[in-house]
Amino acid sequence: MKTWLALGDSYTIGEGVPLHESYPYQALQLLRAEGQRLHAPEIIAKTGWTSDELIAHMQQTRLLPAYDHVSLLIGVNNQYRGMSEDDYAATFEWLAAKALELTDKERIVVISIPDWGVTPFANDRDNTVISAAIDRFNAINRGISADRGFHYIDITTDYRKNGMLPDSVVADQLHPSGNIYTSWAEKVAAVFGKY
Repeated sequence: MKTWLALGDSYTIGEGVPLHESYPYQALQLLRAEGQRLHAPEIIAKTGWTSDELIAHMQQTRLLPAYDHVSLLIGVNNQYRGMSEDDYAATFEWLAAKALELTDKERIVVISIPDWGVTPFANDRDNTVISAAIDRFNAINRGISADRGFHYIDITTDYRKNGMLPDSVVADQLHPSGNIYTSWAEKVAAVFGKY
């Protein structure tokens, strides 16, 4: 049975949707439908976590010596709280190095940060400023992923086209709905299904 470590924040746990609609669990079902023997993902994620909070929790968690797959989606709360890009780069480098300790580079998927500025929650904010900041944070995680040879999945571009639609968000008008996570899950499963 293959193992998967899913690291992140509210987007990884699927804040506001049932567990089975989160992107890790939808990807799990897609992979199992293809005949993959895969344990349920081990999820280390919590709503509101920044990259340094994720690291702090990982340092207190007894992880397996190795995993077949590792996914990482973190950084929106760094941006939301106005934390520095330098801090994000340093912490993302740590997470990248840790992921490489746990599995091979081709088995690591980094998912871009979605642009929450397009959601109804952000209607009273300057979404141009938010989008520009999200782009800077994504440039950091994309660059580190490229340097390390990780698979990089851009979900931000599509999310900017449909993240504002009523059926694209849950009740809080901020977090994605299950159908948004379906598209993310399909992209993750397409990568993990090769290994």
